[in-house]
Amino acid sequence: MSGWTTLVPAETLSIALGRSDLAIVDCRFSLLNPGAGELAYQLGHVPGAYYAHLDRDLSDHRKHGAGRHPWPEAVDFTRRLGQWGITPRHQVVVYDDGEGAYAARLWFLLRALGHEKVAVIDGGWARWTALGLPVDSHIPAPASAKYPAAEFDTSRLLDADQVRLAAGDLLLDARGPVRFRGEDEPMDRVAGHVPGARNRPYTENLAEARFKSPVQLAQEFRDVLGQRTPEQTIVMCGSGVTACHHLLAMERAGLKGAKLFTGSWSGWIADPSRPVATGFD
Repeated sequence: MSGWTTLVPAETLSIALGRSDLAIVDCRFSLLNPGAGELAYQLGHVPGAYYAHLDRDLSDHRKHGAGRHPWPEAVDFTRRLGQWGITPRHQVVVYDDGEGAYAARLWFLLRALGHEKVAVIDGGWARWTALGLPVDSHIPAPASAKYPAAEFDTSRLLDADQVRLAAGDLLLDARGPVRFRGEDEPMDRVAGHVPGARNRPYTENLAEARFKSPVQLAQEFRDVLGQRTPEQTIVMCGSGVTACHHLLAMERAGLKGAKLFTGSWSGWIADPSRPVATGFD
């Protein structure tokens, strides 16, 4: 299938603005100030972009025990896609402030739904504005498109019990080393990591605020995976958001098929009987 499926340069997207099959979604967000991203969007965004709020649009907080950002139901997500004017024929482009972690969440939501033509702006809003590309403050009205009923590929979406049973797989934690080791935990009530997990911060996928080359990413992830295949790899983070950055980077490197621990660390510690490790064990 032709189209952008992992990353798209800001310059390339700017040339495509106005295409009838193009849908753009702004995913800027701050965990410390959940309203900041939406306010920034209202002040200025890529022309034609809709806004996706991490808590409201990309998570389902009706679910309990599934982490701080529970994975949404497909019926709710496809309804939201329709309100953004997105159908299966659309080339979707998503972005956030720059690193791509929140945009990668929407990227993987669509990919898990079977939507192939979705890509993240490499360098995000920071790159877009640094290049002096067009900015608009007009907020488009909700669309009335219909995204056909679809289901997520649950073979790539694991809960805590499934992770516990996947003893032969590599569990790769995308949080920073201090949180992984349990030395500091600003977000969750328990510090540490899932026993046996390995640490690769998602920021290691970047160089100078943009994704490393596919060749470099492939080498670095193969060094981490060892003899395991991407299909034998489960990525996680604090709540199933920044882990999607690894999924995007791996696919960019040609390493497709890794799985997501949707609840991640916050979902793991929802049950106090589950073991917790600290340091680098």
